[in-house]
Amino acid sequence: MLSVTRALLVKCSPSPTVCNKTQMDSRPRSLRGTFSRSASRSPPREARIGDSVGDESITLQEWQGWGTISPVPAMVSEVVDDLKVLERDIDAQMSFGGTGGKLQGDFKIQEDKKHRATYQALGDSEKKIQFFSARQIACRLLGSRGYLCQKCWLPQEDCMCSKIMPCPLWHGIRLWLYMHPKDFLRQNNTGKLLWQVFGVQAATLCIFGIAEQEEIMWNAFKLAGKEKVWCLYPNKNAPTKSVQDCFAQESSAGLECPPTVTNVDEPLNFILIDGTWNNSAAMFRRLKERAKLVWGEEDLSCISLAMGASAMHKLRPQPSWDRTCTAAAAIGLLSELQLLPEFSSYGLEKQADAVEDALEILLESLTARRLRMGRSIRRRERHNSDIC
Repeated sequence: MLSVTRALLVKCSPSPTVCNKTQMDSRPRSLRGTFSRSASRSPPREARIGDSVGDESITLQEWQGWGTISPVPAMVSEVVDDLKVLERDIDAQMSFGGTGGKLQGDFKIQEDKKHRATYQALGDSEKKIQFFSARQIACRLLGSRGYLCQKCWLPQEDCMCSKIMPCPLWHGIRLWLYMHPKDFLRQNNTGKLLWQVFGVQAATLCIFGIAEQEEIMWNAFKLAGKEKVWCLYPNKNAPTKSVQDCFAQESSAGLECPPTVTNVDEPLNFILIDGTWNNSAAMFRRLKERAKLVWGEEDLSCISLAMGASAMHKLRPQPSWDRTCTAAAAIGLLSELQLLPEFSSYGLEKQADAVEDALEILLESLTARRLRMGRSIRRRERHNSDIC
């Protein structure tokens, strides 16, 4: 049986490439692939911004209900306010539908013109990234109100929350879900399972380009120190290490307990890039640029795992069999750490099993929905049979 060494990039269905300029100049394109096209294509949904939140566009309670610990992002609030003004000015009600709760109809046409003009007027590339992300998040939030469950991001009639069993993660580990904005509130996203199982403090969401969340993440990294931060990503410009390379090296040299493992003043921080393989390149570049500002060097310690295909391969296409989803990456990480003597007493195998159970529940829920809606559940054949 062959073991495929894989760099843990997450949620790897193909999608349009996102570069540092975020491609705001091009027309939106639908995601390709059997399953990523949509777990459910919903009919258009109309929404007035003030219907569910009173005078405020997005409350802290609503924002954090979707799985985040940050304050409401200022630029997201600005985008929502702009949408509200546009709705009033053109006397057209916002309508959402399809994959990602996208704007539809006449309002979409007018909003598209306005947001592209706003984007072009921004001279700073950082502001462009932040605006791009904020607009994606704002539209997904408004389009999902009253439709998606805030916890599991599935349509409310398919909510699976009652089936998920929470499990505490060992306090010496903290997972960071560095998510692309186009993956926020996607029904087949698996990164959300990590905070459903472990809680938002142990598995924390950080959205690419959302300044408030990126500050929280990097403040934690500064406190922990560079030696306690790893990214699950195949860095082509530096050797990618295995879990054993990173954590068993010191013990093999004669130390009973590597100090970075057992003396847990600050947890070990693992970044899981939650985006398509195409989008992940820009996300990793952003991490390296911030690392250079913080530590004076842009190299991040990168880890790859040896593991098989994820259960989500059954429904969601991947570029190749040696790439996996976010939840499967976390399972692989915890399972490989459990094999090392330094970590064997922390119950990581049980914690990995809890995520695996949640992944199966998500797969079953998505499959049931597709069957109910008369859609195929067979995965498109895309790969050569060169793996046994």
